[in-house]
Amino acid sequence: MPASKKMPALYLAHGGGPCFFMDWTMGPADTWDRTAAWLRGIDATLPETPRALLVVSAHWEAEVPTVLASAAPPLYFDYHGFPKHTYELTWPAPGSPDLAARVGQLLAAAGIANEKETKRGFDHGVFIPLKVAYPDAQIPTVQLSLKAGLDPAAHLAIGRALAPLREEGVFIVGSGMSYHNMRGFMSPRGREDSEQFDAWLTDAVAKAPAARDAALERWSEAPSGRASHPREEHLLPLMVVAGAGGQDPGTRVFDDVVMGVRVSAVQFG
Repeated sequence: MPASKKMPALYLAHGGGPCFFMDWTMGPADTWDRTAAWLRGIDATLPETPRALLVVSAHWEAEVPTVLASAAPPLYFDYHGFPKHTYELTWPAPGSPDLAARVGQLLAAAGIANEKETKRGFDHGVFIPLKVAYPDAQIPTVQLSLKAGLDPAAHLAIGRALAPLREEGVFIVGSGMSYHNMRGFMSPRGREDSEQFDAWLTDAVAKAPAARDAALERWSEAPSGRASHPREEHLLPLMVVAGAGGQDPGTRVFDDVVMGVRVSAVQFG
């Protein structure tokens, strides 16, 4: 059913493991407090409460874009070495087979091969930030994988195919990290690299759509691009969100320094 107002599309930083639900010891205790506060306020910034959430997480890759189509997905605790209670977290958001089918239809109409999956659970790129943003787990949620190969143009095309969902009350969320070099955290070089790449990214997403897409396709040539993302799976959800952004310019809606590096969130619409 169409929504009365068009939803934005958002790329967010999902933090480190279950960081919002434990005593953080890898840096100051308040390291993730500002990000958590921002996540809690997301719904209030939307034109209306979403009919459903479609989330693309950095933590699921498949040969073709694959949609989680089960009615009640479990949680997939795909992090390691954290306190016992973080493996007992709950976030019982319902799935939406209807939305999953609609995602498949839109991708197919754009000539993009896709599959559906019913056994996998929501990984931590989904349930950790969304447990903060939507603690009541009341909104139907569907997860979509990245496409193996991590080609930015392919993910921009996926986003363009899914853009009509924004008119249908679906809030499209890309969950990753704008800086993701594990060796760079808590280091002067990491701070410098993250600042350079963040400045480039903030400028790139604000460009007109054709220029924006061209810039994002060449992200690895950006200042400190590859230094910020030795492997780009945490950046690729942004490509889907940017594709879904259509004619809307991208705006940095949140940024902070966490574990010594700059991280940002970007919204279209």
